[in-house]
Amino acid sequence: MENNTSLQQQLLEAGVHFGHLKKKWNPKMLPYIFAEKKGIHIIDLNKTVEGLQEAAAALKSIAKSGKKIMFVATKKQAKEIVAEAAKRVNMPYVTERWLGGMLTNFATIRKSVKKMQSIEKMLTDGTFDSITKKERLTLTRDKEKMEKVLGGIAQLARVPAALFLVDISHEHIGLAEARRLGISTFGMVDTNSDPTKVDFAVPANDDATKSIAIITNYIAAAIAEGLAERANEKTDDVVEEEEDDNKALKFELEGGEDRERGRRQGGGGRGQGGQNAGGGRGQGGGNRPGGGGGNRPGGGGNRPGGGGNRPGGGGGNRPGGGGGGQRRPAGSGGPKPGGNR
Repeated sequence: MENNTSLQQQLLEAGVHFGHLKKKWNPKMLPYIFAEKKGIHIIDLNKTVEGLQEAAAALKSIAKSGKKIMFVATKKQAKEIVAEAAKRVNMPYVTERWLGGMLTNFATIRKSVKKMQSIEKMLTDGTFDSITKKERLTLTRDKEKMEKVLGGIAQLARVPAALFLVDISHEHIGLAEARRLGISTFGMVDTNSDPTKVDFAVPANDDATKSIAIITNYIAAAIAEGLAERANEKTDDVVEEEEDDNKALKFELEGGEDRERGRRQGGGGRGQGGQNAGGGRGQGGGNRPGGGGGNRPGGGGNRPGGGGNRPGGGGGNRPGGGGGGQRRPAGSGGPKPGGNR
């Protein structure tokens, strides 16, 4: 965007400051009028620069959010300029007659657009070859009529978020529909128009082609900037998502290696523990059943079946025992188990 001095000079050279005759003026335009010269009102270019930059910033924000902005200019000298500007930024436009209900009855308008698109499809897929010459001629004429009026909004799937109008007095029907639906309105406002009817007024000459071109191109450039910023943000989001995915994948791989390493170390520990446990079991004759000593059943000590001085014991001087010392044959002298009967 240019600085204010440079922009103001360009507006001056384009004749943006020339208004209508004094007798045609709208009193509500008084704050935007700089002077009167030879019965013609001169628009204050400082107010034009201010209004233009404010409108451009708002439209840039709308474009950045991904919403659609419709260009409207059905005046002869503005049609081509506005259509080219809208095409550059891939926005819908209306440069022929404004159809009543184009916004307030959008569903019906959309049906007409679909009909036009179906005829175009018939032309490409060879369906026209199977119908009569009269039917082909009728459909072709219908398509041309619809394309002339609806061609600029063929890709518009829903009501636009904003309207940019070149002459708000000339486009009063579209302006009224937009206001009824609460759609934001932006417009070039000459000295014969009411600036309070639009949300963002750009005081400017709306009759000269150079004036229309410089204002429209400035607006289109702002919209293009908004679209470019939106595209950059999408690219950044994609890059961030890829980085996050790479980090997550790396984390999973590292976690898998750590788990594998832990399993290997745990397996070695269990192997060593098994050897130690086996050795302990091999040496555990002392306190386990069937062992030689200790305080468990079958061992020595003071439990039934053990060694010591109990009947059936294994050691000492016990009857029937197999322990050390002097053993006695069964039936020999000495006390018998069970006491004296």
